Amino acid sequence: MDVKIEKSWKKVLQTEFEKEYFEKLVSFVRQEYNSKTIYPKAAKIFNAFNLCPFDKVKVVIIGQDPYHEPNQAHGLCFSVNENVALPPSLQNIFKEIRQDLNIEPYLNGDLSRWASQGVLLLNATLTVEAHKAGSHQNKGWETFTDSVISHLANDKEGLVFMLWGSYAQRKGEFINRAKHLVLKSVHPSPLSAHRGFFGNHHFSQTNEYLKNQGKPPLDWR
Repeated sequence: MDVKIEKSWKKVLQTEFEKEYFEKLVSFVRQEYNSKTIYPKAAKIFNAFNLCPFDKVKVVIIGQDPYHEPNQAHGLCFSVNENVALPPSLQNIFKEIRQDLNIEPYLNGDLSRWASQGVLLLNATLTVEAHKAGSHQNKGWETFTDSVISHLANDKEGLVFMLWGSYAQRKGEFINRAKHLVLKSVHPSPLSAHRGFFGNHHFSQTNEYLKNQGKPPLDWR
């Protein structure tokens, strides 16, 4: 199956695109876009991959579902389009960056600026029906994104995986801690952030780890 995705990812994932589950998933997603309002826009489904090629990945942040309200989702987890109000979890992420690094993040929720530095902002499910959280779960996306994480964990070394919340932690439990830095905490949602997301120092730990490998640290603003 010919999938429009950045060429280094296409090479890595080609066998996945040819599997029966993925063909069924594509058929389901196509039907949904033809009959309902689905987010993100179809051209942005693989935005995280297109902005952060396989060979450029340094950090992986795992989210769960795209935002399901208008103008928010654009294919990067936790990120929203420019000039859209910051969702609560993203506000808390920026708050931790302020406290951890003593810098002021740009008050713009489009995290493409992170993606272009090598941060793969990967949702477990890449599409969602408008106003219906979780509506495209268990259709095949999770199998696909498990394969993405598996390729990153097995084919590369020295990556940072940020696993926020029990869902992301389950998804990344197989990652080899001897090859990669795995950072875990509760989710940045207002329901849990005060139980250990604030003060987790994931952003400074990431930069320290990258510097120790001779890689440039990330500008988290």
